[in-house]
Amino acid sequence: MVRNIGVDLHRNRFTTAIRTANGRVYDRTWEIKDLPRFVGELRPDDRVAVEMTTNTRLFHDAVRPAVAEVRVVNTAQFQVITRSVKKTDRHDARALALHLEKDMLPTVRLKEKEAGQLAALVSTRDTLVKQRTTLKNKINNRFAMYGKPIAREALSSEKGLEAVEAEPFDTLVQVEIRVLAAQIRALNASVKDLEKAIDAQARKLEGYESLTSIKGIGPTSAATLLTVIGNVGDFADAGRLAAYFGLVPRVSNSNETERSGRITKRGSKLGRTALVQCGLIAKKYSPYLHAFHERVKKRKGGGKANIALARKLLEIVYRTLRNGWVFSDFAAFKLVGGASPAKRRRAG
Repeated sequence: MVRNIGVDLHRNRFTTAIRTANGRVYDRTWEIKDLPRFVGELRPDDRVAVEMTTNTRLFHDAVRPAVAEVRVVNTAQFQVITRSVKKTDRHDARALALHLEKDMLPTVRLKEKEAGQLAALVSTRDTLVKQRTTLKNKINNRFAMYGKPIAREALSSEKGLEAVEAEPFDTLVQVEIRVLAAQIRALNASVKDLEKAIDAQARKLEGYESLTSIKGIGPTSAATLLTVIGNVGDFADAGRLAAYFGLVPRVSNSNETERSGRITKRGSKLGRTALVQCGLIAKKYSPYLHAFHERVKKRKGGGKANIALARKLLEIVYRTLRNGWVFSDFAAFKLVGGASPAKRRRAG
């Protein structure tokens, strides 16, 4: 008989709730080191639901070969757990098992191992870049305090860092600036190492050549988008991919009134940021994207225009990946081989 098993997973332990066909539930708490023993007690027709957390990959890869199905649950959307008054590991595991039985769990797509590792590199790079920006802002603020404003880009080169270190300040201020500059140099080197590794691994991903042929999408952005999207075939259309990125408006219905609000912002924040940044670059080369951005900007303002532009670029990304397009001239929307996408579709 099929058993539905809910798992509340932590770094060092996990709690299981095994729900049998007759509705009985058996609870147990395990240490992570006992994971092989837990796997040994599983049955081929078992179904397992586990929360998405730091070590879900470890748990999933150990359990998946031994059972019929493993579902990875988005706890942010699983309100029964996140808003539960009775918040215990045992209760959470039981809730997962019950809703697995009823097929009512909001699941997430678990990336393949290498794609997950690449996504982690991209995320780490983003963290370091933000830290570097914070340090640069500190130096800018210190110079502004003494009436010596400097250009933001002045700290992007070794020459610029040496120049700020050479400025005559009080001893303590000089120490602070020297330490900040040294940290920026270290972060520059770390970011460069990460970008080199990201680019090398991203080139192995299907769709990399297609995305980087879109003017405005560079190696790191292509890696970010590909790791977020995964298999583009999982999305029936561009609208579903936009929803996955959180680039669709919230819709509220009340009686006969329907209102659309701000975007949901579900999914990857890093992916949305990459799309916005790439869109702003791409519109400089694409008359089509530039005209679209200007139309929206006049009606709704710059912020909403940037989001709309990101959504429009994502539609192009979707079609490009689905069709395996590689652009020879993105501005003119020409593919390698000379044909336009429209002509290529008609020929097909």
